[in-house]
Amino acid sequence: MIQRFDTGPRMSEMTIHNGVAYLAGQVPEDTSADIVGQTEQVLKAIDDLLRLAPTDKTKILRAEIFLADLADFAGMNEAWDKWVPQGATPSRATVHAKLANPEWKIEIVITAAVP
Repeated sequence: MIQRFDTGPRMSEMTIHNGVAYLAGQVPEDTSADIVGQTEQVLKAIDDLLRLAPTDKTKILRAEIFLADLADFAGMNEAWDKWVPQGATPSRATVHAKLANPEWKIEIVITAAVP
């Protein structure tokens, strides 16, 4: 069985299959924020979706982080390090990417286990 959450005409924000939650790329809503603020917004959106699964950030298997500007790497890590649970850090990749909206500084894709 496949479960879909916040399904629209183009995509779902999250799908769950065989005990794994796949989140669509999460982006900030308030693009006036700096990289720390945009990252915090994205991490809250991830928490909210994981809660629907139901799972949480301690069950994240992989994080893929896309930054519009690699100069924002330290600021992103500042927010990430406050959020990520020590002892349960996921595998992670961070890449420089041209994002779909030029006002987005960050987009994060998450894969998590659903117990």
